[in-house]
Amino acid sequence: MPVNPKLLSALEQAIQAEIEGYHFYTMVAAATKDPKGKETFEAMAQDEVLHAEFLRAQHHALETTGRVDEMIRILGEPGFEAGVSFFSEGLKQRAAKAHFEMTALSVGAQLEADAMRFYTEQAELADDPSVAKLFRDLAQWERGHHDALVSQMKELEQEYWAANRFAPF
Repeated sequence: MPVNPKLLSALEQAIQAEIEGYHFYTMVAAATKDPKGKETFEAMAQDEVLHAEFLRAQHHALETTGRVDEMIRILGEPGFEAGVSFFSEGLKQRAAKAHFEMTALSVGAQLEADAMRFYTEQAELADDPSVAKLFRDLAQWERGHHDALVSQMKELEQEYWAANRFAPF
């Protein structure tokens, strides 16, 4: 069965985005001075590796069989939930100097939002229900990262804004 080249291209774009996400989260983990933040971002980087491996396996399945392999699963479980703190309590105490961490959360949330949007669009474009499901599942996985990042930003926002006099309190 011939494979739609646009589908293969979409998977290649998705693999590239996951690799970029891995490098971003690895860079953030290396740069943050918060030990819990370092652990969190290292774990997020590993999630990106799992996503890329899953996408590579599906790309291979499509190239060789012309179909999505529904037996291939993303290994691991989403490890991030909205409301779970990414950072130690010490970060809140030094909120005025948490510029890097706040920027990392914001950029990470945007990367995840872009991935969700891309996967959702690909699901809507898919003619094959199994391909649509693959992309919907990926969008949902990215939503977990996005929601956790946004939740963390909101948790730190008040302390950060107050400490830096960004808002009229």
